[in-house]
Amino acid sequence: MNINLHVSEFDGDDLVAQAAVFFIAGFETSATVISFTLHELALNPDVQETLRTEIDDALAKTDGKITYDMVMTLPYLDMVISETLRKYPPLAFLDRVTLADYKMPNSDLVLEKGIPIFISMMGLHKDPRYFPNPEKYDPLRFTEEAKRARPSFVYLPFGEGPHACIGLRLGLMQSKLGVVQVLKDYEVSPCEKTKTPVVLDPKGLTTISLGGLYLNIRKITTAAG
Repeated sequence: MNINLHVSEFDGDDLVAQAAVFFIAGFETSATVISFTLHELALNPDVQETLRTEIDDALAKTDGKITYDMVMTLPYLDMVISETLRKYPPLAFLDRVTLADYKMPNSDLVLEKGIPIFISMMGLHKDPRYFPNPEKYDPLRFTEEAKRARPSFVYLPFGEGPHACIGLRLGLMQSKLGVVQVLKDYEVSPCEKTKTPVVLDPKGLTTISLGGLYLNIRKITTAAG
């Protein structure tokens, strides 16, 4: 049996284009996740202290070295970042196109093939049916038990299915690493210019605060310099 394989070339402009997309799409979104996380930690010092304790305990086991495995396996850090992504999803909606006619259940509405569909992530993430008291910042929404009890497809910070965000792992790693780097040496707290609640920019391409986020940052270790 003869098998012919066709290998597409992937270099030059294609490689540069993919690298550019990762940088452009991953930089701003990860930066805003870190910023919103620090904002909420400043307003919720109990959450901040619990997370710092977890980070300090993990660093003690690695002689102060920050490793990929350490950052990606801290359970409370994952819950904190997940809650930030719930309350402030980097994109407020997903856009898709129907591949076939589809009749909506319990309705006479038929979505015809080729129709653009917009799915509100912000609406899902703040639906009190799935996330009670949705404006409250509560990482315990993302315990393993809580996640199992929640319906599928109501939490979509990176989309779902074959077109889910290709940068999911990179985005989570960057966001978690940024928070670890700050909290291990610094304490964040509100300042005079801290806005509560955050006002989101209605013209922003991604989820960003109107006028920026302001916090006090205080050194808590000698390593902070």
